[in-house]
Amino acid sequence: MATTLTIKGQVTIPKQIRDALDLQPGCKLNFAVNDDGDVLLQKATAGAKSSKRGVAAAKQKKDRFEQVRGKADVQWRTQDLMNLMRGEH
Repeated sequence: MATTLTIKGQVTIPKQIRDALDLQPGCKLNFAVNDDGDVLLQKATAGAKSSKRGVAAAKQKKDRFEQVRGKADVQWRTQDLMNLMRGEH
């Protein structure tokens, strides 16, 4: 099976492989390269230790929208907000 590497360094995992490993969107994967230069792919287990990069990503701040979601003290009705945005008073 062949696949193409994108400019972003991404590949599509062929369906046969996804099915064999029961991979679903959002699954964590482990990659390794053996002494022969073969790439090994396996589904990460729930108890596996996360990488340093994964830990760093988890410590990053939420994006700016997540930080303010649910913080508004003004209760807008959708139609009132749409009228305000359209300049209709």
